[in-house]
Amino acid sequence: MARIYNPDSMDLGLKNRVAIVAASSQGIGRATAEAFAAEGCRVAMCARNAQYLQQAADKIRKQYSVEVLAEPVDVTDAGAVHRFVDTVVGKFGSADICVTNAGGPPAKGFLAASIEEWRQAVEANFLSTVYFAREVIPHMQRKRWGRIITITSITTKQPVADLVLSNAVRAAVVGLVRSLANEFGKDGILVNNVGPGYTATDRLKNLAKTRSAAQGKSEKEIVDGWAVEAPLKRLGEPREVADTIVWLASERASYVTGQTVLVDGGIYKGL
Repeated sequence: MARIYNPDSMDLGLKNRVAIVAASSQGIGRATAEAFAAEGCRVAMCARNAQYLQQAADKIRKQYSVEVLAEPVDVTDAGAVHRFVDTVVGKFGSADICVTNAGGPPAKGFLAASIEEWRQAVEANFLSTVYFAREVIPHMQRKRWGRIITITSITTKQPVADLVLSNAVRAAVVGLVRSLANEFGKDGILVNNVGPGYTATDRLKNLAKTRSAAQGKSEKEIVDGWAVEAPLKRLGEPREVADTIVWLASERASYVTGQTVLVDGGIYKGL
C-alpha cells in the first residue's frame, strides 16, 4: 500500500514555504513535491511532459489540500527557467526552496558517447542548476532565508560503470554546491546535494535494460544484483530520497550546508 505522509509527526518549520521542484512529474521529483506538500508547503512543479505533470499536480492538490503551480518547462532553457521562477514568485510571493533535478544522461561508455550527448548532459544536469540558482538566489537574499538542494547520484562519490556522462557532470554540480554554500551562507541560504543510490525509478529500469543487453543477463538479475550490493539488501524508494530532501530544507537542518548526503542504502563503501 502506498505510504501517506504524516506532516504532524514532526514540525519541520516548512508550513507555507514555497518549494520549487524541477522534473517533478514522476520518480524522485514527484515524491519530493508530494513530501513538501505534506508539510504544508506551497509547491511549484515543472517538467517537460505536461500530461504527466498535471496528473501529478492534481493528485497532490487533492490529497494534501495545498496550492500547487504546475507548468511545463525545459530546464535546459535559461529563458524558460527565468519565466517559470517569475511566475512562481508572482503567484506565491517568494521562492524559499529550490530543488534542482533533471533526468540522468544515457548509459554510455566514454568512446560510445557523442560530443552532442556530452553537451546535452552538461545542459540538463549542470547548467539547469546554474539557471535555477541564478533566478532564486536574489529572492532568497531579500528574505535572508533559502534552501537550494540538488539531486544528483551516488556517482558523485563513486563512479558507476557505463555512466561516464553522469560520473563527470554530476561532480561539477558538487563543485557548484560547495561554491554557492560558501558564497551565500552569509545571506541565510543553505545549499546541499542529495545523491541517491540504486532507486526504483524509470531511470533505473532503463539502466537495467542497457546492462541486460550488454551482459546477456535478464533485467531482473541485474536489478537483484544491485539490491544485493547494498547492506540493506534492497533498492531505495523515491519517497526515501524525498524525506532526506525535505529534512535538508527544514529548520531541523539549519546548520548543514555545502554537503552531499547519500541516500544509497550503504552501497558507497568509502569513509
